[in-house]
Amino acid sequence: MARNIITGIDIGTYTVKVVIAEHVRGKDKNFPQIIGTGMSESKGMRHGYIVGTQDVRKSIRAALSQAEKMAGVKVKAAYVAFGGVGLDEVHAKGEVIISRADLEVVDLDIKKALEDSVEKAAQKVINRKIIHEIPLGFRLDGTRVLGRPVGMHGSKLEADVLFITALEQHLQDLIHCVEDAGVEVIDVMASPIAAGLVSLTKAQKKAGCVLANIGSETVSIVVFEDSIPVSLKVFPIGSTDITNDIALGLKVSLDEAEQIKRGALTSTPVSKKKLDDIIDARLKDIFELVDKHLQSIGKNGLLPAGIIITGGGSGATSIEDLAKAALRLPSQIAATRTLGKTKIKDASWAVAYGLTIWGLTADEEPAGLQLTRSAGGKFLSLLKQFLP
Repeated sequence: MARNIITGIDIGTYTVKVVIAEHVRGKDKNFPQIIGTGMSESKGMRHGYIVGTQDVRKSIRAALSQAEKMAGVKVKAAYVAFGGVGLDEVHAKGEVIISRADLEVVDLDIKKALEDSVEKAAQKVINRKIIHEIPLGFRLDGTRVLGRPVGMHGSKLEADVLFITALEQHLQDLIHCVEDAGVEVIDVMASPIAAGLVSLTKAQKKAGCVLANIGSETVSIVVFEDSIPVSLKVFPIGSTDITNDIALGLKVSLDEAEQIKRGALTSTPVSKKKLDDIIDARLKDIFELVDKHLQSIGKNGLLPAGIIITGGGSGATSIEDLAKAALRLPSQIAATRTLGKTKIKDASWAVAYGLTIWGLTADEEPAGLQLTRSAGGKFLSLLKQFLP
């Protein structure tokens, strides 16, 4: 019997991470066993987009080589994460007049309403490509529908849809670099959503929460409510800014500032209070941006499961308390669940591992759910991953 193996590739500004996972018969398919991991320094990236294709290709090949050696398999195709400042959201409402004479809503009406929302969204996304479309809810004659409206009666159906978009040039550059490294891109997923597959529990997503991924040069957030993503945003700020602040504040080199930030001993005497003040000031800036976005969508202070923090910049000792104070929400560092002998080292691997979960369950359609569309135009059951 052929092995069911899937690969996820996360190309970040600081590192490239590759996870190779396998679904072992009789095990939990939602959390496949990791059989290989690889990581390399990411070169040729800036704020999540590519500025040097040759450097990026070399970084991808290096991480792939490590993962392939550990797993004992050759990677021919993979799911790839898209993140960085090129990622954004657009909301659009589609509507349709019910076609049947008895005014009963059928699947065709839902399809037409969603198609109308796509046409309206397309007018707002010049030079961008839709990589996911997520129906948030329906209204029938102006009244909100709980669940699917099929079988109900009315004259006009409206669909509220969240579209996750990517700058088309950035997306194509990313795909070309992976393919030039000898790997076919099966599909592309927004990095924050991929991280949510691993870093959040079903209870957190059901109650409502915000997942914040603090990367090297960007902070990405995705807001969940009633088990589905309802908003996504990326800010051009990250843990590198903390390093720069330390270098300026303590008058040390960038290399030494990075070591100090990570808690390593250096030749420079450091006042703990001064260091904490520098780090706290930048983290407050980050959480102010998050709070402003939550205010803009009417969710500030209204997410019972609070903020869950992940990414390479989540290791600051005071980060949970700062987030709690700034957002007036419960806060915690994300935990990561895996299966198999090979464990991912920390939450910064969540995106690459989340891609393998998505890939292994992508062809399973949940009954009665509208699917989201990926970059390749293939209909995949993304929503299945977020439901209880």
